Amino acid sequence: MRASILALLKDRPMHGYEMIQEIAERSGGAWKPSPGSVYPTLQLLEDEGLIVSRSEGGKKLFALTDDGRTAAEDGPEAPWEEAGKGVDWEALGEIRQAGFGLMEAFGQVWKTGSKEQRDRAVAVLNETRKRLYLILAEDGEPEGTGKDAGSGKDDAAGERPSGE
Repeated sequence: MRASILALLKDRPMHGYEMIQEIAERSGGAWKPSPGSVYPTLQLLEDEGLIVSRSEGGKKLFALTDDGRTAAEDGPEAPWEEAGKGVDWEALGEIRQAGFGLMEAFGQVWKTGSKEQRDRAVAVLNETRKRLYLILAEDGEPEGTGKDAGSGKDDAAGERPSGE
């Protein structure tokens, strides 16, 4: 985080939120740091005398000091690039779509469903979370060959697997 902030501030002074957006954009979406990691790092860099801040329009604008510029020049040019290396962007897109679709369906149940339906939806999400962790715990068994294969059990969405 530290190296990324210093590298960004070599270009120009920025607000904290702007840094978060800039890192996300420059890493191709592979890394979007949280405010919980950015703001404490900014405070630390300010305490170390590497950056200064001033209020501008109700926001803090951060800039490098001379010592900060030296540290930034000595550091990596684009530390956020490491975050995107080795990422399967197609798979990441599929995962995001699936996650957004899941949350959209859950939101619909939450807004329009009865208490019983909402309770069932929460149970489905909890079961799905457990089943996702179980995937990591498997010993590389291909899909459909595990202990539940052909058992007639419902899937996490409460539906029968296709073909039954």
